[in-house]
Amino acid sequence: MPVTIYDVAREAGVSMATVSRVVNGNPNVKPLTRKKVLSAIERLGYRPNAVARGLASKKTTTVGVIIPDVSSLFFSELARGIEDIATMYKYNIILCNSDQRLEKELQLINTLLEKQVDGLLFMGAEIKEDHLQALKSASVPTVLAATRDADNTLPSVTIDHFQAAYDATRELIDHGHKRIAMITGPMNDPLGGLIRYEGYKRALQDAGLPLDEALVAHGNFFYESGLKATAQFLTLTERPTAVFAANDEMAIGAIHAAQDAGLQVPRDLEVIGHDNIRLVEMVRPRLTSVVQPMYDIGAVAMRLLTKYMNNEQVDEHVVLLPHRIEHRESTRPRETADS
Repeated sequence: MPVTIYDVAREAGVSMATVSRVVNGNPNVKPLTRKKVLSAIERLGYRPNAVARGLASKKTTTVGVIIPDVSSLFFSELARGIEDIATMYKYNIILCNSDQRLEKELQLINTLLEKQVDGLLFMGAEIKEDHLQALKSASVPTVLAATRDADNTLPSVTIDHFQAAYDATRELIDHGHKRIAMITGPMNDPLGGLIRYEGYKRALQDAGLPLDEALVAHGNFFYESGLKATAQFLTLTERPTAVFAANDEMAIGAIHAAQDAGLQVPRDLEVIGHDNIRLVEMVRPRLTSVVQPMYDIGAVAMRLLTKYMNNEQVDEHVVLLPHRIEHRESTRPRETADS
């Protein structure tokens, strides 16, 4: 039979209320009594019942985290940021993989709420009306990480994806390129797909460069789509001299497609990616990439959620973290770009 709080109380010769105060860290216990209770807990191997404690306090100190793909380098960095801050604030997390399928995402939201989590962190591509209804009707606070809804209804932590794509395209324009291809993400992804594409278009427009639809390919964020798209670009009579990919996996596919065609990167084709995952350091030439601070997004999102769960003051419910471009060998140094 499992050891109960009653067994500990009897072993220590104190009341169950006293044992409860010791277990929950209540300072109003005499040092000698606390020592007796802790000794009894150690002798008996007592483990507090988290479910029972949650029912009594109406808090489980547990947070539900829904991510699209637990195997993704991008989301694993986010999850690490969440976990570190959760540990700091003494929360446990339940990590769920949604496969970015609406039906599964909604099912996971309901399942986590049934488990009496104190809060939800949600990561996904497009925040649809079904998501909003499920999350807004939840009895616990929710924070979106690395995404946001169209009207900024829910608290969120992300970057300015439009400006990030604009800056990456502008970097290539400043290197003297006039035929710049883009491999977008799925266009139903409002941040990784559509908004980055809009940033690319605006940069071309501001530089007085035409938008050539032959230089736009719609990828799916995976390596193979970057490889295929770039191979297609290179069959054009007027092929591109630079490629901006909406994520790093597709950008690495672009580098390999160029190398397969006998071209040198960056001499014959400059390539910029997005997200700055660890893989960018493992490819040769190393990939220039827009730094989306994935760990920080996870950490800040978790900290924001703790504020809501503990009724702390929140000054900004939509947080945009800064981005930057990390220059590596897949692009030429600025001073030699025009030579």
